[in-house]
Amino acid sequence: MEPLGIAGAWRFTPRIHGDERGAFLESFRSADLIQTIGRTMDVAQVNTSVSRRGVLRGVHFADVPPGQAKYVTCVSGAILDVVVDIRAGSPTFGAWEAVRLDDAGRHGLYLAEGLGHAFLALSESATVSYLCSTPYAPGREHGIHPLDPALAIDWPLDGQPIISDKDAAAPTLKEAMEAGLLPDYATCSRYLSS
Repeated sequence: MEPLGIAGAWRFTPRIHGDERGAFLESFRSADLIQTIGRTMDVAQVNTSVSRRGVLRGVHFADVPPGQAKYVTCVSGAILDVVVDIRAGSPTFGAWEAVRLDDAGRHGLYLAEGLGHAFLALSESATVSYLCSTPYAPGREHGIHPLDPALAIDWPLDGQPIISDKDAAAPTLKEAMEAGLLPDYATCSRYLSS
């Protein structure tokens, strides 16, 4: 696992064993998380989304505590997966980092509690699997508009993206900050070290 430029985000590169039958890989290993970040991730829920080209989902996040850590893989097709540091007070607040996840490299992306997550489907169809540390809880779930000019995420768009009504109505990062929706960096750090 290698750290990204945003604390709490890691990219996993699996060892793929291939032969004439196809391929085998371990797409998630709890031991890798323990060795890398010093703790494992309890899996409370597994989500799967299927998106067509141009679908843009996110930026999604949950209240901390308890937050929701995610381990994301693209099992079919290709996506541009984006981590956004939305933790108020973080040294990298407002920064984002993009990682291509696809069914060739089979990389995984781990996001700690308190980070924002979004992705754009690049292939005709993309199937994404998320391991989540806590179950979906509508009252704790929030979003930031994925096209917020202040974030300036460099989405490789061909025309207008396909966005849900909920994501299209999401506040900007500034509006979310003013509304007190964003996780606090110090609170996230204390929660993750407990």
